Amino acid sequence: MKAFLKSGILGEDRVFRETSAGTPQGSILSPLLSNVALSVLDEHIARGPGGPASTFNDRQKRRRRGLPNYRLIRYADDWCLVVSGTKADAEALKEEAAQVLSTMGLRLSPEKTLVTHIDEGLDFLGWRIQRHRKRGTNKHYVYTYPARKALAAVMAKVKTQCRRTGTDVPFDTLLICLNRMLRGWCAYFRPGVSSAVFQYLSSYVWGRVIWWLRRKHPRMNWKQLRRRYCGGGWWPASEERELFSPARVHTTRYRYRGSVIPSPWPITG
Repeated sequence: MKAFLKSGILGEDRVFRETSAGTPQGSILSPLLSNVALSVLDEHIARGPGGPASTFNDRQKRRRRGLPNYRLIRYADDWCLVVSGTKADAEALKEEAAQVLSTMGLRLSPEKTLVTHIDEGLDFLGWRIQRHRKRGTNKHYVYTYPARKALAAVMAKVKTQCRRTGTDVPFDTLLICLNRMLRGWCAYFRPGVSSAVFQYLSSYVWGRVIWWLRRKHPRMNWKQLRRRYCGGGWWPASEERELFSPARVHTTRYRYRGSVIPSPWPITG
């Protein structure tokens, strides 16, 4: 472990830098240490009276007494404590979590720690989680969809890739890079309310690729460009492959995966 921490970092500029503190971003050691250090929080919440160990009847009794129930969702060092109670309950549990983490030499970041209501929403692991009124009804549901920051990040990657890819290379070179990037991003955000975002991203990618083709063939008019690279239609493709279209990805909205994802805590109640 010490060898990992002291191994240093080779940057994108191919300059080697020594590491004297912290773990390198993207290192396999970072999530491992996060899981080791934050396991104390998992165990504390699991043993709590309103946590996952409580039965259905216990939770009902706590609600009648005005006491909170809660669940912890954690991925490496990103975690979210979901509280069924008041804002004061959430603030109290936040302080309780801070005390538990202090025993491991950890502290909550004031800039990244947020106490919010589900109607106001939150960003977690690239998702926007927020309760909205369903259109045409008076019922409210919790929706999960790609956060604006996540969408902006993938759009920036597409733009950068189109700029970095020289026009002297075959069209396939650009398609391979973009397709790999877009498939991974859409696979991650597929289980959510993502159709509108996928359609928007499709339109943006189409525009960037057409811009690249126009740079590659500045003397071609629009009709010639479509005939050569779109088969007379509208969607870009080469002889070997087609540009991946996020708009064609079918989402799996509201898929429950709680019983599929392995958990160290027994399911009770």
